[in-house]
Amino acid sequence: MPTVSPIIVTSDLERLRTFYTELLGATEAERVPEEGPVFFVGLRIGDSHLGLVADGDVSPGAPTRVVLSIDVPDVDALLPRVTALGGRSGSGANDMPWGQRVAHISDPDGNAVNLTQQL
Repeated sequence: MPTVSPIIVTSDLERLRTFYTELLGATEAERVPEEGPVFFVGLRIGDSHLGLVADGDVSPGAPTRVVLSIDVPDVDALLPRVTALGGRSGSGANDMPWGQRVAHISDPDGNAVNLTQQL
């Protein structure tokens, strides 16, 4: 069975690594190279994998067509931390008719992220 692993390309790998580790408790599972300037960091978030790749030519906030949807235990508990960690939080969380509480946020690079909680 295929596995999908999203990878975010960023001009500030350390900033995004800190955002996802501090907000979601992600742990660093892989670093390439292990010493010297880092090109790739693989993060483990629960049973999922998120890759971060360094590229100084990438412009943060450029339009995107991909949204990361991350299921968390308590959306409302995380929202106050988003801004403190360099992200942006929209209008707060809303209960959706399909049984989820959802908050639309952006990471520090402007990537769209949905924090979702099963109700």
